[in-house]
Amino acid sequence: MISFSVNAQRGVRIGYIDTEFILENIPEYQEATAQLNEKANKWKNEIDAKLSAIEQKRKDLSNEKALLTKELIDEREEDIAFEEKEILDYQQKRFGPNGDLFIQKKQLMQPIQDQIFAAVQDMAATKQYDIILDKSETVMLYSAKQYDLSDIVIRSITRTAKRTQAESKAERRAAEAEELVPEVNYELEAREKALEEKKAERESAIEKARQEKLDARAAKVKEAEERRQKILEEREKARQEKLDARKTTDEPEVKAEETSKSVETKTEEEPKVEETKTQAQLIEENRQKKLAEREARKKELEERKKKILEERQKAKDSINNK
Repeated sequence: MISFSVNAQRGVRIGYIDTEFILENIPEYQEATAQLNEKANKWKNEIDAKLSAIEQKRKDLSNEKALLTKELIDEREEDIAFEEKEILDYQQKRFGPNGDLFIQKKQLMQPIQDQIFAAVQDMAATKQYDIILDKSETVMLYSAKQYDLSDIVIRSITRTAKRTQAESKAERRAAEAEELVPEVNYELEAREKALEEKKAERESAIEKARQEKLDARAAKVKEAEERRQKILEEREKARQEKLDARKTTDEPEVKAEETSKSVETKTEEEPKVEETKTQAQLIEENRQKKLAEREARKKELEERKKKILEERQKAKDSINNK
């Protein structure tokens, strides 16, 4: 009853703190936040690079589909889907609700939150506060500045930090350097090795198919060239045969004439052998005949023209006389 009476006489002491303001003014919090953001950006860039590589593989597959069989296309699409799933699982592992970012943030923030809680407990005991609220977690429509205990908490944490600065930094650095999943994932390594082997097999199959197509194309070109060469040789042979035949027919038959003359000198009773006209002589006779016919037609045309002119002149003279 005496204690209740004393409390009733002095009234209830209430204060509040602003956790966000306190954290912004603690160097340890700023350092931890910067390190965590740097690590998160590193993970994000790593994931973006892997997703870009997956997209490039899809484009390469689309460009190479004409050279691949259906089995190779299905196999590569399956590998791409598997790699994409691995990347999405890795993204969930890093940024998921229970991922590395959440766990490391909790690990780095827990010491600072403990310091704030210890400072509040000590201040409440020494200053005899009955209630201390957190402005960042409580809806406060109005709060007077005189009841704000944030600066006192910051000074208390700073003094404590100076006393244990060396140990705190060593522990913090050890926590930051600690890897969350230190064990080796043998299953993932086996999958990656299998993917590399499949990739090497696909590249070998693509190169083999490309080489076969190039060889087939070269064989077709060679066959066409041989066929063309054979046709040219046949044409040249036929042309040469025609030239030989023409040469044989165009040779003058001097020997026949000499033979006929010698026969005539030996006996007068045997009939004379007629000379065989050569093709050139026949062509010349034909040409002379055509020239003679052309001259005759020309002469006939001149005579007709002269006759017509004479008749016109006679008619003109007759008209003049009349």
